[in-house]
Amino acid sequence: MESFSLILAIVVVTALAFDFTNGFHDTANAMATTISTGALKPKVAVAMSAVLNLVGAFLSVEVANTISKGLVDETGIRPEVIFAALVGAILWNLLTWLVGLPSSSSHALMGGLIGAAVASAGIGAVNGDVLVTKVLLPAIAAPIVAGLAALLATRMTYSLGRKADGRAAAKGYRAGQIASAGLVSLAHGTNDAQKTMGIITLALIAGGSLAPDSDPPVWVILSAGLAIALGTYLGGWRIIRTMGKGLTDLQPQQGFAAQTSAATVILASSHLGFSLSTTHSVSGAVMGAGLGRKGGVVRWSTATRMFVAWGLTLPAAALVAALAEWVCRAGDWGTALVAVFLVASSFAIWRISRREVVDHTNVVDTGEPGAAEPAGVVTTAMAAVSPPPAGTTEDLTATVAAPAATPDRKAPSATTV
Repeated sequence: MESFSLILAIVVVTALAFDFTNGFHDTANAMATTISTGALKPKVAVAMSAVLNLVGAFLSVEVANTISKGLVDETGIRPEVIFAALVGAILWNLLTWLVGLPSSSSHALMGGLIGAAVASAGIGAVNGDVLVTKVLLPAIAAPIVAGLAALLATRMTYSLGRKADGRAAAKGYRAGQIASAGLVSLAHGTNDAQKTMGIITLALIAGGSLAPDSDPPVWVILSAGLAIALGTYLGGWRIIRTMGKGLTDLQPQQGFAAQTSAATVILASSHLGFSLSTTHSVSGAVMGAGLGRKGGVVRWSTATRMFVAWGLTLPAAALVAALAEWVCRAGDWGTALVAVFLVASSFAIWRISRREVVDHTNVVDTGEPGAAEPAGVVTTAMAAVSPPPAGTTEDLTATVAAPAATPDRKAPSATTV
């Protein structure tokens, strides 16, 4: 194994801590719909997601190479710079988790790395071409592509299932939701675990423990996969609750279409080395599936708040990382001060979160927030040109609902995501 200095060991541990937060922050991407519809129980869902995240970490290293070899100039990066980048990313992940906001862990990491690198070596330390082609453009394209794919898949699903038996179709779509959720989890491990692999590899190169242009060692791949799997198993229940209520109402057919479309986009981007956000992809697919059904509603006020948060992620993480890098320049005591600040801030956020505990026992107790919001102009226009729903939609809804709907309570088959 590579020789380690103290600062390099701190960077590796901090990177794995980020990977852990990435796991519980993004669990909702794969499992919110499946949990909300009752297709899987919460603990079973996150356990399955954790295992598949670990498996996915071994499928590719293309995204890891994008980060370790392409985004910043590795020859001018010190381990302290990478540590500062991780501080910015972790704090943004924890803050957004506290308020239940499904933001992008990937962009938090990218923002932290860019902010710390610019603060240390100037704007020339960032490879602008890689930033644009493999980070920014995929960030814009991923939700659009996933949304359009989910919209078309939803229409096709309703068309093909028009004459299907209601009860049999309901069971089939539930099984499809489980399978597609597993595919999203596999894709998440393939894409997001690699980002931590890339950061650790970059730190090892910066610390002189690996030769430039090296691929991630096996122990790096294994440790990153285990860290994200553990975080996923603990479950980001706050964000699962948010993703399980307020964006759109999904029936099992739509959930299956959304998750399959998102997983396809994520796996394709991983193969190409694009460092996109699973949060962006899944959210875009969910909105597309919502628009794909006649009468489907996308709550654009909720979507707008998500878009604003996505726009803030890169600059917010970059700013915190740049400040952390400035303090780290003071030497060992500066790095120690930043480390203490990170630990203290993380503990404070955790303590605040205990005032209102959200876990697997109450994650689906969401009431009906957002249900009263009317469909916007965009939703109305899209619904007008959508094909009519399958004639068995009512049968599917009644079959999936348990217990049956009452005038005061919506049946859980129309899942709000």
